[in-house]
Amino acid sequence: MQLSWILKSYNELTLDELYQLLRLRSEVFVVEQQCPFLDIDNKDQSCHHLMGWTPEGVLAAYTRLVPPGLAYEQVSIGRVVTSPQYRRYGIGRQLMKESIGAVYQLYSQVPIRIGAQLYLKKFYESFGFEQVSEMYLEDDIEHIEMLLKVG
Repeated sequence: MQLSWILKSYNELTLDELYQLLRLRSEVFVVEQQCPFLDIDNKDQSCHHLMGWTPEGVLAAYTRLVPPGLAYEQVSIGRVVTSPQYRRYGIGRQLMKESIGAVYQLYSQVPIRIGAQLYLKKFYESFGFEQVSEMYLEDDIEHIEMLLKVG
C-alpha cells in the first residue's frame, strides 16, 4: 500500500492532523490494548510527528520522534502505531524505515533508543535494534529497551 509520509513539528501540525494522530493513538493504545493510561504526556510539543496517510486521507500509520534528553539520553522513536484497518499490508515495516530515516534527517546518524513491547522484539531486531535492558512492566504491558547503534 502506498502512503504519503509527512513529517512535522508539533507547531506545524494542523488541528485536524493533531486530532487524527491522537485519535489513532487512543484507538490502539487505550481501547484495543485495553490499557487506560495518560497518552497525552506533555512530550508531543517537543517532538516531531511522522504520519502516513492513505490516498483517501486516512491516517494509517504514525510515530513520534522524541529528541535526546526528553525520554532517553538518545533520540527515540515512540508511539509506533498502525491503524487496525490497514494492518497486514507491510505498513509497520514502512513506518519504521521512514521513522529511522526521519531521525537521521533531523539528527544525523545517531543511536536510537526505544521502549518496545516485548512481543515486538523480533520485529525491531529486523531493523538492527538490540535489546539493552531486562523486561519491565509499563502500564502492565511487558516492555524492553532496545538500541539501534550507529554503523
